[in-house]
Amino acid sequence: MRRSLDGENCSVARALGVLGDGWTLLLLREAFLGTRRFADFERELGVAKNVLTQRLSHLVERGVLQRVDAGTHGTRYEYELTPRGKDLAAVMTALRQWGDRWLSGPGNEPLLAIDRRTGRPIPRVRLIDEEGRPLRARDLELRPGPGASAATRARFARGGT
Repeated sequence: MRRSLDGENCSVARALGVLGDGWTLLLLREAFLGTRRFADFERELGVAKNVLTQRLSHLVERGVLQRVDAGTHGTRYEYELTPRGKDLAAVMTALRQWGDRWLSGPGNEPLLAIDRRTGRPIPRVRLIDEEGRPLRARDLELRPGPGASAATRARFARGGT
């Protein structure tokens, strides 16, 4: 059994506690593609009902999806992205673009993200500075933030990054 990452003093670890499962990321992909019904998630993913039930419940509990009553003749629930879930668009786009670049290769992208305003593919997600200039990994420095624990502060004080 995987240990909970909720108590970690690291935003990456805590985010993985919510999203760090392959089925969970695929559920999110489907939600971004417009899938809403349990049966449709099950059909698109080929996932076992018990796994699907657990992952959907987890995402609802964590505020990423919400269950909405879509029944016209009785209760029938669908799942939709919450604002917290919609805020993952950049993460999902970056993950897809990484797979396109390093796994599928140029010209073999399974899906393209198109800007509805221009009709053109969106540019690669990238880090930029305050003036809009691209940043590389070597341009970044990590420092303890206001929510850093004593252990995190001590790690940086001793240079253990």
